[in-house]
Amino acid sequence: MPLSKKRSDCPISSSLDVFGDKWSLLIIRDLMEVKTCTYGDFLKSPEGIATNILATRLQNLEENKLIEKLAHPDSKAKVLYRLTQKGIDLLPVMIELSLWAEKYFSIADDRKAILKKVKKDKAGFIKAAIKELES
Repeated sequence: MPLSKKRSDCPISSSLDVFGDKWSLLIIRDLMEVKTCTYGDFLKSPEGIATNILATRLQNLEENKLIEKLAHPDSKAKVLYRLTQKGIDLLPVMIELSLWAEKYFSIADDRKAILKKVKKDKAGFIKAAIKELES
């Protein structure tokens, strides 16, 4: 749903209209982890997104300027997706969601190791991660 179609003036509601479904957040997560992805890369995600849902979510995220399309260097038939600055600015939100999940769910050891670094210096971790995503 493009930003012009907000349901209310509540900031949480407005934000959820843009990225508040599980698939959109997982697309954003994937782009935060690897910086660029193709359509096929998203389909390989362990969560198993359906092609029609993926296409809809990518379109919504692009319309709301959280992601952008780039020409693929190796194929004219493919495009790369990457986060815009607006999408990168969701990093602190994603970190807080991860910290909340660690508190209440069993998570993989590799994720625990990352969150251990986050907890040691959250501001420094976020600053370094944003710098990496922006490069």
